[in-house]
Amino acid sequence: MKKRIPLSIICMYVFLILVCLFSVFPFYWMLSAATNRSVDIIKGKTGFGSYLVNNMKQLLASVSLGNSFWNSLRNTVTGTIASLFICSMAGYGFQVYRNKNKDRLISILLLSMMVPFASIMIPLFRMFSQARLLDTTLGFVLPSVSTAFLIFFFRQSSMSFPYEIIQSARVDGMNEFGIYIRIYMPVMAPTFAAAGIVTFMNNWNNYLWPLIIMQSQQSQTMPLLITSLTAGYTTDYGVLMLAVTICTMPAVILFFSQQKRFVAGILGSVK
Repeated sequence: MKKRIPLSIICMYVFLILVCLFSVFPFYWMLSAATNRSVDIIKGKTGFGSYLVNNMKQLLASVSLGNSFWNSLRNTVTGTIASLFICSMAGYGFQVYRNKNKDRLISILLLSMMVPFASIMIPLFRMFSQARLLDTTLGFVLPSVSTAFLIFFFRQSSMSFPYEIIQSARVDGMNEFGIYIRIYMPVMAPTFAAAGIVTFMNNWNNYLWPLIIMQSQQSQTMPLLITSLTAGYTTDYGVLMLAVTICTMPAVILFFSQQKRFVAGILGSVK
């Protein structure tokens, strides 16, 4: 005799399926809209069309897609690598080295997270303008190269790092930088993956700071390119959604390729 599935389990799965459909539908609509004409999108068409090639031709003719994509990729990868290196070293130091004042400094760092970026935007722009860092990758990277969130994230994850390994390495004569590179980084790989995905997405989707500091057409990033497509009197929604799709793909590919490590890093596991 087959066991009857409880009604509560059936309701739970129905609810989860509905939530998944609501979550996936915006991505489906984005992909389908990229293949349709603007007039079809306005009419509410949700199926796939045959205007993908035409939309791509119009997109390439109206904006410098390759240059903007390269600017975003270069700035984002540079900023992500620099942030991971600096913030992980800070988090490692806060946890490994013993000092009675480090908790106070951590509290100050956490308080800095409450300061909105808009309040420091004008002073930052004046500083970077005087330093001649406008329209540069360094100017894009520096404000986000060290964040309180990432430092705190690495510090919390480092609490599960076996301190005995560090002591053993010191006894064997390994210096602190060697311990960080050869022992800490491989063991904390899931944490680096999770922090890397978060940092990559933040830098890739960054709009306000590039809008201020990237003042020339040659230094335009993907979010600025998408904004420029809506700046005219009429908006071609097919071309716009194609640009949004292209802008979304790198973050989607990165997340799905590192999904397991991302989950492990968020849970704070150390292998």
